Amino acid sequence: MDWGEPVRGILLSGGISALFAFFATPALIRFLAKKGYGQIIRDDGPTSHHVKRGTPTMGGLVLIAATLVGYFTSHLITGISTTTSALLVIGLIVGLGFVGFIDDWLKVAKQRSLGLNAKQKLLGQAVVAGAFGYAGLQFPDQTGLTPISSYLSTFRDTSIKLSIAAVIIWVIIMVLGTSNGVNLTDGLDGLATGAAVMVFTSFILIGVWEFGQSCAVSPGAKCYAVRDPLDIAVLAAALAGACGGFLWWNASPAKIFMGDVGSLALGGALAGIAITLRTQLLLVLLGFLFVLITASVIIQVLFFKISGGKRVFKMAPLQHHFELMGWGEVTIVIRFWIIASLGVAAGLGLFYAQWVAS
Repeated sequence: MDWGEPVRGILLSGGISALFAFFATPALIRFLAKKGYGQIIRDDGPTSHHVKRGTPTMGGLVLIAATLVGYFTSHLITGISTTTSALLVIGLIVGLGFVGFIDDWLKVAKQRSLGLNAKQKLLGQAVVAGAFGYAGLQFPDQTGLTPISSYLSTFRDTSIKLSIAAVIIWVIIMVLGTSNGVNLTDGLDGLATGAAVMVFTSFILIGVWEFGQSCAVSPGAKCYAVRDPLDIAVLAAALAGACGGFLWWNASPAKIFMGDVGSLALGGALAGIAITLRTQLLLVLLGFLFVLITASVIIQVLFFKISGGKRVFKMAPLQHHFELMGWGEVTIVIRFWIIASLGVAAGLGLFYAQWVAS
């Protein structure tokens, strides 16, 4: 087959979104600063963060906009049709971004560190995720494949079939886990954005590989039964490009923060892409840094309750523990990026090893 146009579409998607994010972010910074929409810093957090008070937040608006511009402009230029799978993931991104935007807006409007309470935020995320899960089980193509499979997946679909209700519940759990995982990771300048670039880049490779080895292109025992892997790769490229362009301004010392509108949207994108590419459990490795940081919070809370007030870490999430140990912010971010890259490398290695072994 001719790979020229599909590869061109991926490059255009990533390049356009990166340029849009790079040039649009300063304009958003100026707008937010003029309106006084700055970050509210928790008093119980590391004291070194107090200098960040007032830094413009809600930069996730640029991330979402850049992703949409990159993805749709790429399709407009190449003339290739959009797919249901990618559009559903985009719907998930926008829906979760809206929940995060409400949370951010309440924070800056009321000038306090708490926006939506935990139940309100989780409910909003669950509703959006549930709608994505239900819609993803619809729209079969000519071969009967739907954007979301009824089978649990690791590196590809397994033989474990779930009921419709179980699939939707599982999708909700995945989306809540990843969106809140990215939200917890977004505590240091550039940390979550840089890690997200790596994971989205890995999804580009996985999507392209699954398309080349799909049952429609290369039928056989090893083929992948995935609905729209190549277009998901185009979307992953748009997300990676958007994060890359935004990271220029989000790296230490950050000129802008992504806010919940960005972290919830990016986390939802990770889950949505993993689900549509049939690599659900592989996301644990690819997004290992997000898993590690989320686990540190869970461990801290559980141990605090069990031990009657004792702590495992000086502070959770994990990155703040190392801050209180005296590590510099940039040092923590770089070392955590190394951890993220090792998780991505391990995930891609196992993905390919599974194909070879099968």
